[in-house]
Amino acid sequence: MSPNLLPLVPGLPLLGAVVNAVLGPRVPRAVTGAIGTLAVAASAVLSFMTLASLTGGGHGDEHHAVEPLTYTLYTWMQVGGFKADIGFLADPLSAVMMCVITGIGSLIHLYSSAYMDDAKDERSVWRFFSYLNLFVFAMLLLVMGDNFLLMFVGWEGVGVCSYLLIGFWFSDTANAVAGKKAFVTNRVGDFMFILGLFWLYWSLGDKATMNFTELQQVIAANPALVGGVGGLVVTGVCMLFFGGATGKSAQIPLYVWLPDAMAGPTPVSALIHAATMVTAGIYMICRLNFLYVMSPMAMGLVALTGALTAFFAAVIAFTQTDIKKVLAYSTVSQLGFMFIGVGIGAFTAGFFHVLTHAFFKALMFLGSGSIIHALHHEQDMRKMGGLRKYMPVTFWTFTAGYLAIIGFPAPRASSPRTRSSGSPSSPRRSVSRCSVRPSTWPRSATASPS
Repeated sequence: MSPNLLPLVPGLPLLGAVVNAVLGPRVPRAVTGAIGTLAVAASAVLSFMTLASLTGGGHGDEHHAVEPLTYTLYTWMQVGGFKADIGFLADPLSAVMMCVITGIGSLIHLYSSAYMDDAKDERSVWRFFSYLNLFVFAMLLLVMGDNFLLMFVGWEGVGVCSYLLIGFWFSDTANAVAGKKAFVTNRVGDFMFILGLFWLYWSLGDKATMNFTELQQVIAANPALVGGVGGLVVTGVCMLFFGGATGKSAQIPLYVWLPDAMAGPTPVSALIHAATMVTAGIYMICRLNFLYVMSPMAMGLVALTGALTAFFAAVIAFTQTDIKKVLAYSTVSQLGFMFIGVGIGAFTAGFFHVLTHAFFKALMFLGSGSIIHALHHEQDMRKMGGLRKYMPVTFWTFTAGYLAIIGFPAPRASSPRTRSSGSPSSPRRSVSRCSVRPSTWPRSATASPS
């Protein structure tokens, strides 16, 4: 695919958001849903074309680097030696995320077209689809940006959209409070993220850059700038970045906002709080793997936090009766497994679980939405039962998600956890042969440690 088309990937959802916002309630809800869905579907086509153009590098010993696609739209700001572009980077890492965001996103938009059919939503459904399209735009900026500043714009953008969608039914005070809780909690993590960015930029001196590719080259040529392996600067910076990830990806101690985020419409929970936004922290660590491999202490903290969160959230899930909160705590637990993977150096394995989890957890959230919709917004599982006879399609699709999350052999969603735990089945070989290894990852950083 031509790099010139890269700006259209985030641009089309942004256009959909603007069109729906301008048309507002003056058009039927079916038209509003169609505009939002088609915008994201068109972006999905371009995303899959991008991934296809990056997968010609072979596998295992035959693997060779494939040049990433880059495109600079324009120079955003330039002051002295500082420069930041509106530039896009598509390598296998970002391309897979692009496909997840737009592929699953387009299906959830389609689902939402039928889900948001209550009479009370008739005058506000345009706002829902405008926010949802805007979220997809911001999430694509986060994963496609070729520099820290553009990533941070997307990082903050998904936080704003999450707040707007959690509190979509803001006339209910509890929903409005849940939106504010998510917003404030994420600001704590974002503050740590930006502190780490300031510290890193200041430490690099006259070699400072915001561009990821240039930063990796600078660090590789001058590791002493960040204190070398295990140095104070690289360890502190990585820990601060991880602090940002604990907020966005709901890890201890900043996990508290995600269960309350279930106050929003169920399609929001499926797209934002299961498949995409909550995995931004894992994506960020994978993108900055060249920094994290220099700090064993920071990576140990990532793995330990992930392990504690995975266990703690799973225990809490046992006590829940709200069907969406069970899935929310399950999501927090699964995110912990992803952090265990990247924390022990198995970046590809951790990221593979991001991919598998996006599909089966979105499926389970949409299944719960089908149940809630059929039961007139009843969410207490103690009042449910015997629905297989009345909802066979929902039963079997939900069962498919259940089999995937428990690691049933066919879906194989347990592979990342198996590989991360150092199973006897040659974890080093299984990880290194994965075809989605980003071209910017060093070969040594993609295998589980011995």
